[in-house]
Amino acid sequence: MTEELNKNEVTETEAKTDIESAMKEVSTLKAGDAVTGKIVKIDDDQVFVDIGYKYDGIIPIRELSSVKVGAAEDAVKVDQTVEAKIISVDDEKEQLILSKRAIDGENAWEQLEEKLNNNEIFEATVADVVKGGLVVDVGIRGFVPASMVELHFVEDFSDYQGRTLRLKVKELDKEANKVILSQKDVLQAEQEETKKEVMGKLEVGQELEGTVQRLTKFGAFVDIGGVDGLVHISELSWKHVKEPSEVVKEGDKVNVKVLKVEQEAGKISLSMKQAQPGPWESVTEDFSEGTEVEGTVKRIADFGAFVELKDGVEGLVHISQIANKHISTPHEVLTVGNKVNVKILEINTDAKRISLSIKETAEAKAQNTEVNENVELTKEEKKLIEENNQGLTMTLGERFGDKLSKFK
Repeated sequence: MTEELNKNEVTETEAKTDIESAMKEVSTLKAGDAVTGKIVKIDDDQVFVDIGYKYDGIIPIRELSSVKVGAAEDAVKVDQTVEAKIISVDDEKEQLILSKRAIDGENAWEQLEEKLNNNEIFEATVADVVKGGLVVDVGIRGFVPASMVELHFVEDFSDYQGRTLRLKVKELDKEANKVILSQKDVLQAEQEETKKEVMGKLEVGQELEGTVQRLTKFGAFVDIGGVDGLVHISELSWKHVKEPSEVVKEGDKVNVKVLKVEQEAGKISLSMKQAQPGPWESVTEDFSEGTEVEGTVKRIADFGAFVELKDGVEGLVHISQIANKHISTPHEVLTVGNKVNVKILEINTDAKRISLSIKETAEAKAQNTEVNENVELTKEEKKLIEENNQGLTMTLGERFGDKLSKFK
C-alpha cells in the first residue's frame, strides 16, 4: 500500500515537472523566434496556426507569401505544416502574430544561392503578370523579365498567370532584394542539346517534313524535329518570290530538302523547291519548238528580255527577235510585267535554256504587214518613186538611141 502511494507521488511529481518545463518553454517565446505548427483554420485575410502554445498563432495574409495573394486559401491549406517567425507576442491579449514570409525568405536566399552555383533547374508558378515580365514565388519575390520567358517574342502574357515555369537563377542581390530568373536559359540549353543530336543525324540530300516557325525578309525558318533550319527566299519556290509570305505562313507543314549542315556554326540550309519536282522536268511535255505561247516579261537586259512561260521556266527573247524594226534597247517596246505572245525557237533542256521570238509570231507579222500597207508617203517620197518607176520602164532605144544609130 505504501509502495503504491510512493509510486503515485513520483508520477505526480514527474507530471508536475513536465508541465513546469513546458510552461517555462512557452513563457520564453519572443519576437524573432522560429516556430513550427499546423494550420487549423483559414479565414479570407488570415490563418490560425497551432504551435503548441496556450493559444493559436495568427499569420496575416500579407505575411503568408512574398508575392501578392488574393485569398489566404490560395497560399496554404488546413492541416498543412508551416514554419514561421514570431513577429509579436502579447499574452495579456492572447495575441501571437507570425510570419511565414519571413522564414520562407531566409531559407530562399540560401537555396537560391545554391541553385545559382549549381546551375540548377527548378520549377515555380507564375503568381502575377506585371509590366515587363512575370512574378513567381520562390520563397521570396522572383522576377522573370519578358525577354527571358520564351525563345521567341511574346506579345501578351495575360494567359501565363498560374503557369508553371522551369527556371534558372540569372542574378541575385540580397541587399537590393532582387531575384532575376530565366526560363529562356533553360530552353536554350535544351535546344542546343537537341540541335547537336538532330544535326548529327542529318545528311545532305535528305528530305524531311517540317513546320514553319517564323518568317523573315530573307526566308523562312523551319523546325525539322527540335531544330530550325533556314529556307532562303530563293529556295522557297521555283517561281520568283518577293516576300516569303507569298508562299508560306507560320504553322504550315512543309517538305524540305537538306542542302547544307554546318556543325560548328550550328546552321542548317534547307530547300522547299528542291523537295518538289523541278519545272524543267516537264518542259518538253508542256512546250514544243515552233509553237506560240503567252508569257510574262520578268526581266529586261541590254541584250534582250526574259519571258516567264510558267513558274520557274523562263526563255530569252534576244533583242534582234523583239521587233521588226530596229531598236536600241528592249525598253523601247517592252516593260516588266507585259503579257506577250512568243514563238518558241529552240528548247535546250540540258542547259535549261529556251530561245524565243516576238517578231516571228503570227500576230507580230500581221501587225507589220498592216503597218506597211497604211504608211502615208510624203510628196517628195511619191515623186522619187514615180521617177524610179519611169526609169524602170524606158526601152533600150529610148535610153541608148543615139549610140545605137551608128550601127544601122
